[in-house]
Amino acid sequence: MDFSTVQTFEKKIAEFFGAPYAVAFDSCTHGIEACLYLTKAKNITVPKRTYISIPFLARKMNISLEWKDENWQDYYYLTENIIDAAVLWKRNSFIKGTFMSLSFQYQKHLSLGRGGAVLCSNFEEYEALKKLSYDGRLPNIPWREQNIDSFGLHYYMTPETAQLGIDKLDKAISSTPKEWKVNDWPDLTKMKILNKL
Repeated sequence: MDFSTVQTFEKKIAEFFGAPYAVAFDSCTHGIEACLYLTKAKNITVPKRTYISIPFLARKMNISLEWKDENWQDYYYLTENIIDAAVLWKRNSFIKGTFMSLSFQYQKHLSLGRGGAVLCSNFEEYEALKKLSYDGRLPNIPWREQNIDSFGLHYYMTPETAQLGIDKLDKAISSTPKEWKVNDWPDLTKMKILNKL
């Protein structure tokens, strides 16, 4: 098993969602972080009810945070082209011209324990995100043999997780996903730590 397994998983995920490309990450939040870095985002707009790791990115990346009241379903926009689609599971739902970050955390429809992917529109975005996920390097080439020329994060999906995704994908596609509701998350603006951001 090697990183070609990850590429196979990426292709299958892109095909299901109707996206040209998908880049596998070790989590949805790390995928979003990579997109914010790639697009040089200066601020994010976050629904009051979502997962707590998302507003934490503002502090981590030193960008501004604006809260919004939004009764969102399946996904929401953090910037004009970065979408948190952690609970989305719908065929051909990719929105062209965006980066859509998916989650395969254990509670999600495709439950891998941990993991995520970013859907994107072209090869240049795919390659840039792939390098970001993988310490600035390209997969399937020993890093000592590469003259790495870009910054990277240590956020890649392992081949073992990708193989689990391949093994579970058909069942996920043929079954009905849970319908998440906004009230499944608490109001984050009432949490002490987030009042300090």
